[in-house]
Amino acid sequence: MVIDSLREGDASRCAELERLLFPGDDPWSERAFRDELRMGHAYRAARDGPTPDTTVLLGYAGLAFVAGPPHAEAEVHTIGVDPAQQGRGVGRALLRELLDVADAAAATVFLEVRTDNAAAHALYASEGFTVVGLRRRYYQPSGADAHTMRREPVSRNAP
Repeated sequence: MVIDSLREGDASRCAELERLLFPGDDPWSERAFRDELRMGHAYRAARDGPTPDTTVLLGYAGLAFVAGPPHAEAEVHTIGVDPAQQGRGVGRALLRELLDVADAAAATVFLEVRTDNAAAHALYASEGFTVVGLRRRYYQPSGADAHTMRREPVSRNAP
């Protein structure tokens, strides 16, 4: 597996995965992914080989900065992994890539996750996130609740 930058040409596959992963809610469209990339947010792709022209997109993840120094903050906008690839470390690798970007800016990172998504909660907790709030009926149209989670920046010079 190779992790590199998500490209506009990946938007169709991302939207396809969104429909598979989030059928009861409002999955992102190709346009939504293109718009995020054009805004310059940090988006990463997990691929099954070394070059984007000959590989399959296994997953994607995106991070946006919402506040700059001296108290930088970032939000994980999305993480999605092909259901056939889940449980193989793809999501963790993508998340760590986003966290590296945030840590380089000494940014606190926030995200929302469905309260009933135990696997995602476990992943985020293992990477230092803690639950700091509850957003009732956050996901639409399903009306599922979300936890807001936070992770403080990790010093890049830590031992």
